[in-house]
Amino acid sequence: MKKYWFIINMQIMSNLQYIFNIIFGFIGYFIMLFILFNLWQYLYSDPSELINGYSLLQMTWYVVITEILWSTLSGSKFCKKICNDVKSGNITYNINKPYSYIGYSLSTHLGDISVRLLVYTILGMLTGLLFLGSFPSLSLVSVLIVILTSIMALVIQTLFMIAIGLLSFFIEDANPFYWVYSKVILVLGTIFPIEYFPGILQTILRFSPVYVVSYGPAKLFVDFSWDAAFSIILAQIIYFVIAYLLCFAIYRKGVKRINVNGG
Repeated sequence: MKKYWFIINMQIMSNLQYIFNIIFGFIGYFIMLFILFNLWQYLYSDPSELINGYSLLQMTWYVVITEILWSTLSGSKFCKKICNDVKSGNITYNINKPYSYIGYSLSTHLGDISVRLLVYTILGMLTGLLFLGSFPSLSLVSVLIVILTSIMALVIQTLFMIAIGLLSFFIEDANPFYWVYSKVILVLGTIFPIEYFPGILQTILRFSPVYVVSYGPAKLFVDFSWDAAFSIILAQIIYFVIAYLLCFAIYRKGVKRINVNGG
């Protein structure tokens, strides 16, 4: 584990040199929040009104949290890197290294996004406070659980991106698969909560990655309950295992294919 922590710390130190680029990148996030805030203000004629169980305060903070997770991820760039590693053959240099390619890629990406996550969280909270004037009611323990589930959400997302990128072992280009996956997460979990969809779709979404990588942390931030916290954390643990095993299975089969073909 020490070598992976070293990789994460090394990437964090590297990204600290570009802190102003990250801050400037927040402009796009701010514009998106400004548009969505005005949209929800238009839909909520009365701030105390509930739409599908969400007040204006809750709905806006939900979007603030999901957009932080979404904007932090840099998923398209990372998935493209995994695809290029496979297609160019660079992945073969990692086969005999004293660490796994999956662990290396996960650690590298988490290190890359750590500084952005911190900056976007601080600026996102200030932006939400500017728009709304108050936070949802949260205790210290519930805040820590939201932070934990948010980190788990990013880890699971990263593993899914690695799995999609590793599909390049078997197909010419896996990037379109990530495009489809990302749009599902964006539309069904980032812009709208699960409760905004028809009943049968809600049931499906509660068993999908949307529940653990986007909806879960934001739901706990705007409407915390211990039942929801246990449910979301358990689902995240299950999805973490599934995502890692999926990465491992694809990687192992891909490396085996390289060896068979003399790569």
